This record gives sequence, structure tokens and C-alpha cells, in this order.
Amino acid sequence: MDQATGTLSRSPEPIEALESPGPRPGGRPTASDEEIVARVRAGETALFELLIRRYNPRLYRVARSILRDEPEAEDAMQQAYLNAFAHLHQFEGRARFSTWLTRIAVHEASARVRRRARWKGLADMPEAHSSDDAIRDGGLDPEQLAHAAQLRRLLEDAIDALPGIYRTAFVLREAEGLAMPEVAECLEISEVAVRARVHRARVLLRRGLYQRTGATTASAFAFHLTRCDRVVAGVFARLGLPTPAARSEPTVAAR
Repeated sequence: MDQATGTLSRSPEPIEALESPGPRPGGRPTASDEEIVARVRAGETALFELLIRRYNPRLYRVARSILRDEPEAEDAMQQAYLNAFAHLHQFEGRARFSTWLTRIAVHEASARVRRRARWKGLADMPEAHSSDDAIRDGGLDPEQLAHAAQLRRLLEDAIDALPGIYRTAFVLREAEGLAMPEVAECLEISEVAVRARVHRARVLLRRGLYQRTGATTASAFAFHLTRCDRVVAGVFARLGLPTPAARSEPTVAAR
């Protein structure tokens, strides 16, 4: 966004020219979040795609853990990205960009839950179970794939059954693998409270299904490429920017 005019501007060179599968020749590392943010704020708005693809899995999991509805979680993600884009000038780097962005997603999803509560007279929103995303693992036969999918669904249902106060902390810690201090920053609670919530979630899951499934928590609420492309396209359409081509996660080299 042009800070002087308040209008959207576009990257002067195609994003493909900035991508690389790893460090560039000469050992230049992949660009950090903060560098990409600075370049977006300077006018290279197309680079915002990199941040969307980088954090789609995390934002999906946190929104899904709060809303327990897949389509609404995607919509909440898109709105979170729009809110982040509109307020990039307020990002001061006191926390990691990933933490700042996760807080925005938590606030957006939580606000939707509060709005639901004001409409108690309406029928409860149905649980949505997407079947669009197939498990891709060439090393498993169809029976094993079906079994793995069943285990993942059982685990997701068990996590969904957790009280909300425990569920989001558990997903950020166990599914996303964030350190306790970062979970505390994302949820704006103390580290002691995070530890207590995650411990309680583990106890409740053990009492139910968690130990019997044999599934790993990281497999829950998977965010596959087709869904990633859909969120990127939705955000860019609402920003009035050209829709990027569908592809795997792009990277950008540090300058």
C-alpha cells in the first residue's frame, strides 16, 4: 500500500522472479517475515502472497479450533489476512510477525463465536466435514489410507469435543508445535495459564479417544494445497489485486 496516497500498488517485477527453492547463489537466505512486510509496505503488495502461504496452515488450525466449522474457518482466515494487510503500518516488530498475525486470527474467530451467541434463537451451525482433501501418501495402500483418514477424523472429533478454553491452546502447542511462550503471546495469557490449559486438554483427550487412535496430533486439521490456493485467491480478490497462479508455497530471497 502506498503510504502517501493510501492506494494499492503492485510489485514492479513478477513474483516468480523473486522465488527460490532455498538459499540463493552466494548463500543469501530466504527472506524473513519482517523483510517481506517491509517490502509490502513499500509498495510490493504482490509479495503479501508469500505471507499468506507461509501461515495458512497455522491460521486454519487456530480458526478451526475456535469455530469448529471448516468453511467459516476459511472465511475467518481471509478476513484476518485483510485486517492484517490494512494494519501493516501498525506492526512495530515488538513481537514476531507470526505472533501478531495469529493474534489477529484469534480475535477474528473469537468475534464470530460471540456473534453466534447473540443469535441463539437460530439453529446451531452444522458441523462441516470437508471431503475435498485426499490424503496423499504413495507409501500406503487404499486400506491403510482409509484407516489413517479414520484415525485423523477420530482425533479431530476428540479435539473438537474439548472445551474451547483448552482447545485453542492445545492446537497451537501440539498441532502447530509452538513454544509455550509464543502460545502465551498469541492468546495474550500467561505462560502458566498455557501450561495448565494444555495439560488439562491432554488429560481430557486421554480419557476419551486420544491414546486409542494412535494418530499424531500434527495430522489433525491438515491444510492442503488446494485449500491454500483458494484462500490466497480469495484474499487477493478482496484486496483488488491480480489473483496469483495456483502453486506450491513460494519463497523469496533476502536482499
